[in-house]
Amino acid sequence: MRKRQRRTNKFSKEEDTDPLSVIVNLFDVAMVFAVALMVAMVMHMNMTEVFTQEDYTIVKNPGKDNMEIITKEGNKINKYTPSEEQSSGSKGKKVGIAYELENGEIIYVPE
Repeated sequence: MRKRQRRTNKFSKEEDTDPLSVIVNLFDVAMVFAVALMVAMVMHMNMTEVFTQEDYTIVKNPGKDNMEIITKEGNKINKYTPSEEQSSGSKGKKVGIAYELENGEIIYVPE
């Protein structure tokens, strides 16, 4: 008598029973959540221009001691911090005051 060989279907195999396989899926979910959180933060802070190809200038804390001017020109981002003394690099000095009138006109008064 001939023994029958049992055919196994390659699609009917049991699932992998490795308990660490769940951790791989959790890592994927955590990465998607982290990226979504970063995108939401950028949208909330109105900084979407960082991802565009256009040039822009951002003034942080205008008129205060810790004021910063951030400019993007092409692929280069520059950060300027105004100071009282003149120095080379990314520092600047105050050269005057600008006033905006009620009608929208801006007047510059040099020091």
